[in-house]
Amino acid sequence: MAQITLKSVCKTYASDTFSLTVLDNADLQIPQSAFAVICGPSGSGKSTLLNIIGALDKPDSGTILIDGTDIGMLSEKSLARFRNEKLGFVFQSFHLLPVLTAAENVAWPLYFQGVSRRSRMRIAREKLALVGLADHAHKVPGMLSGGQQQRVAIARALVCSPAVVLADEPTANLDRKTAQEVINLMHELNTLHGVTFLCASHDPLLMSHARQLVELENGKLTLNVSSRLSEVSSYA
Repeated sequence: MAQITLKSVCKTYASDTFSLTVLDNADLQIPQSAFAVICGPSGSGKSTLLNIIGALDKPDSGTILIDGTDIGMLSEKSLARFRNEKLGFVFQSFHLLPVLTAAENVAWPLYFQGVSRRSRMRIAREKLALVGLADHAHKVPGMLSGGQQQRVAIARALVCSPAVVLADEPTANLDRKTAQEVINLMHELNTLHGVTFLCASHDPLLMSHARQLVELENGKLTLNVSSRLSEVSSYA
């Protein structure tokens, strides 16, 4: 069963001096419980593709289905609710609020669902325990290492029990040891809890762990069902 489906999706950026086609009638199907990585040459549009799937950007044309919902047919209010309930986001720069504790950062998306503070803090602590940070719930981001901050970001992405987690360069700001730990964590969540991960990355380490590689080049998408690092190492 496809959890993410793109049908004839087009996206072009144009100005008076240039035109860049990022997606050219792109088709794609990502199965449920996938661990997929979008790879491609620098500037090929990996982050743009992830943002379009995450409804943070809009295509010029085409259809995007997530869990059977055509997100292009949703109103702005419905789309915001869909993002909050169905999608989790992990950003390259973590995007944690510096004045909030780890638990408060994780709990933040639940605020927009009207969950009581007591309940959302309980759920946040459960998610922090899931990523191995139960003892760090009271710490603000400045007291945490880069790897710990990325774990907090992953816990925040999971707090609403989303259908899909979208991660943009999740290992880019981490050293190799910490990057491997974060990849292992995402794999564990994928394998043991069935969370679908779709990452955009040029990191060979992350690509080598992918079960599906989505290759993006010249506006076209190709899905490979196993990691073929030797063929995509030039993307790093």
